[in-house]
Amino acid sequence: MRAGYRKKNMARATIFDVAKLAGVSIKTVSRVVNNEPNVRDSTKAKVDKAIASLNYRPDQSARNLASQRSHLIGLVYDDPSAYELPSSGYIIRMQQGALKACRSLHYELLIHPCNYREKDVGAQLKDLIDEARPAGIVLAAPLSNMPKIARAIAATKTPFVRLSPGTKNGKELTIATNDREFSAEMTRYLASQGHRRIAFVKGHPSHKAVGNRFLGYEDGLKQSGLPFAEDLVVQGDNSFGSGEACAMTLLNRASPPTAIFAANDDMAAAVVRAATRLGIDVPGQLSVAGCDDISLARQMSPTLTTIRQPLAEMAERAALALIKGEHGKTADKGIEVVPGSLEIRESTGPAPA
Repeated sequence: MRAGYRKKNMARATIFDVAKLAGVSIKTVSRVVNNEPNVRDSTKAKVDKAIASLNYRPDQSARNLASQRSHLIGLVYDDPSAYELPSSGYIIRMQQGALKACRSLHYELLIHPCNYREKDVGAQLKDLIDEARPAGIVLAAPLSNMPKIARAIAATKTPFVRLSPGTKNGKELTIATNDREFSAEMTRYLASQGHRRIAFVKGHPSHKAVGNRFLGYEDGLKQSGLPFAEDLVVQGDNSFGSGEACAMTLLNRASPPTAIFAANDDMAAAVVRAATRLGIDVPGQLSVAGCDDISLARQMSPTLTTIRQPLAEMAERAALALIKGEHGKTADKGIEVVPGSLEIRESTGPAPA
């Protein structure tokens, strides 16, 4: 009897099994799985419990036939292979957030690196959307601020949410963080440690949100009563390799900085590496700060002082907004700001005497 029960349950559970175990109709199970409105919380809880107990997975083909779009959310981001030493932490955290939202509502996540430098990028995106028919697109920076990318997606009539575009362009929902404000706060923190020559490594010019971090650096200098110096600002491109090159430039100046604030963690980690190669102690002789709080920031030695950008939370909210709109609920508009926070760690300290 028991052996027979196990054998029976080795087969993939169906919607009929879920309905029977939960004591509800098949239609009710379908409404819960598809996140449709007007289902009582108590009923939803019973169905969710049955789904978990049976390890039920909806038949995606059947779900897709019932609508004009698949139960997919697309995450479109800048292709890291375009960089000599690409950053992966930024992408991984966005994927984690979007996946969390999709899994909670029985959707799948489609990830698509997009090289916006290619002339036919618009046609590539249209082909992808025509084939996959996603319910919506989460559009990451810097693509989120590029009109040709937005136009290509809009032409397919597919809903999309912009992540950190840096500037507001378009009527779609934008989810961002307070880049300028927290960058000013980091600069003030470094000044409060006695640093007077605080350098800044800029990010890729195409990333408008990262550009706002430079504006915050300028704000922080002014708020701290420190002059702006051109020789303390160098242009990176968000990659580890560019951060190392920029650090060597700054640290070999006749009057080097005592603190370097980089526009992202990959470049900041490269600054620490360059300082080590030059025999400069971090943080004894040089304080280093970054932005994003990728996993590397907590794994390196010394651990990196940085700004925690809530990338996972931002991507999760974007995916949830798209799924909500897919099911006839009121679509969100405007700008939603998810604030960042300073994470003070070992790579910063008082300015050397």
